[in-house]
Formats: sequence, structure tokens, C-alpha cells
Amino acid sequence: MTAAGCGRPAPTGHDGTRGAQGPHNHGHGQGQAHSHVPSGSADRGRLQAALALLVGFLVIEVVAAVLSHSLALLADAGHMLADVGALAGALWAAHLAAKPARDRWTFGWQRAEILSAAVNGATLAVLGVVLVVAGIRRLLEPSPVTGGVVLGVALLGVVVNVAATAVLARADRSGLNVAGAFAHVVTDLYAFAGTAVAGLVVLTTGFARADAIASLVVAGLMLRSAWQLLRAAGGVLLEAAPENVDLAEVRGHLLGAPHVLGVHDLHVWTVTSALPALSAHIVVEEGCFSTGSAPQVLDALQSCLRGHFDVEHSTFQLEPAGHSRHEVGTH
Repeated sequence: MTAAGCGRPAPTGHDGTRGAQGPHNHGHGQGQAHSHVPSGSADRGRLQAALALLVGFLVIEVVAAVLSHSLALLADAGHMLADVGALAGALWAAHLAAKPARDRWTFGWQRAEILSAAVNGATLAVLGVVLVVAGIRRLLEPSPVTGGVVLGVALLGVVVNVAATAVLARADRSGLNVAGAFAHVVTDLYAFAGTAVAGLVVLTTGFARADAIASLVVAGLMLRSAWQLLRAAGGVLLEAAPENVDLAEVRGHLLGAPHVLGVHDLHVWTVTSALPALSAHIVVEEGCFSTGSAPQVLDALQSCLRGHFDVEHSTFQLEPAGHSRHEVGTH
């Protein structure tokens, strides 16, 4: 991210500052808005509508796959089952994320959406591997496929997924929860389009292996979605710095604040989607403590973050030079 230089802070002060510990900042940068709840009531309604569409079609597709002996339809049904699980998990995670913070759960249940995304990714990965094995076997030893049934059900699946995609497209997809559910549905839309092509090929040419090829394409899409979800969820669970935050740039801005001599123990992580947090130990001039100007230094540090970096929560510990020698585990 590109950031401008840090200016002099407004002398607002913080009555809660004592010693070297700065208060927790809950301020928002100008022109930025962050939602602490990954999905509001409107988004939950959209998730419910999409879930109803997919569950109804899933039953139809499983019956059609069995009757037509189509592995491609069965693969699509497996992906559809993962979509249903993704939407159901997204709904439950949104419900948990709406719960307020209390007692031990100081951030509430907001990270539930990350766990939901991780479970969805793992499920997709397992189903994808199973379908790859089955698709290769069917490719080597093809069996008769009813092309007309495959084509008809696949076209119906395209219509259902277009409707579900249109519903979810109006939801807030800035959070990993809804974004993951949306990715599932869009991927399934592409998969049904491929299955429809396979059904048409089987119907017009009798080339039964087209069904197996389509199932392998679907499996590939599933594995791709699984990797994206697991990578994103793993980054949050392992508390990696957000991709849009340059730690060197953040450090440079903090060092540019008045009276700041050094920065260490700088950590930036993501509590949940759209909720990044930052903490750091800031070495300041000795006079800041004797003159009572530490609150103004704290204002300057927070001004460096607000409006420049997408960091919602920041906590700073102000300390004199040499204090780090008394700290354990600093870096």
C-alpha cells in the first residue's frame, strides 16, 4: 500500500495513558469502514435463499446420476454437496460472528468464519482427490452413459447456479465467509457448463469417455477452490500479516513519528476477515515521560495508521531506550 508521510497529531491526549502502556485504538481511518460482523441479516437471508436452491437441486442430481450412470453428474453432485456444506457453514459462522464479545471471548466468535472456510476447503480437497481417482478409472474403463439425462440435468444445474450466483452477488463478499460460499457456487456453475458439454458429446457422438473427462475437470476446479480456501484460512489461523500490509512500510511510518527512536516487536495479524490488528513496542525519547508528552506521541503513532494502512486495532507500548534489555522474547 502507498502511504503519505505522518504529520503532527492533534493534541487530543488520552487520559487512560499511564507509564509506557498506550491504550487500545478502535478508531477507523478516514474514508474506510470496517464491519465487525462478516455477514449481516440481509446477507444471511441471501445465504438461506441460495442454500434452498442448491439443496432442492442436489436431490434431483443424485437421482439422475444414479439412473444415468454418469460419473460427471456424480462429481457435480459431490461439488454441490460441498456447496451446500459451505453455505450452511457460512450461515452458522455468520450467526456466531454476530454474538457480542464477553468473558473469555474478547473478540467474540468472529473467527468462526475462518474455521468454516477451513472445513469447506478440507472437504473440497478430499472430494476432489476421490473424484480424480474415480475419473481416471472411468477414463481407462468407460461404461455406458445416458447422454440425454446428463445434458438435461446439467442445463438445469446451470440455471439453478446462475440463480444462486445472482443472489449471492448482492451480498457483502469482503469477508472470507461469504466470499468462500460465493466461490463454491461460481465454481459449480462452471462445472455444470462442462458437464453439459460432456452430455452433448455423449449424446451426439457416443464418446462415453467425455463423461470421465468432464468429471476430471470438475475435480480440478474443486482442488483449485480447496487450495484457495485453505491458503486464505491458514494465513489467518497462523496469524500471518495481511497481504495488503507492507511491514517495512509500516515500520518506516512509525519511525517517522515525532520523538520515536526505534520500533521492535512489531506484529500485524488478522483476527478475522476485514479485522486486522497491530501491536508494537515503540522506543521514544526520555523526555517524553518526564514532560508528560507521551500521549501526544501515541496520537502521532495512531495518526500514522489511520487513513494510511488497513489496520483496525492497534496497541502500542511506549518505552525508553534500553528497556528492551529487560524484556523476554523481544524481536
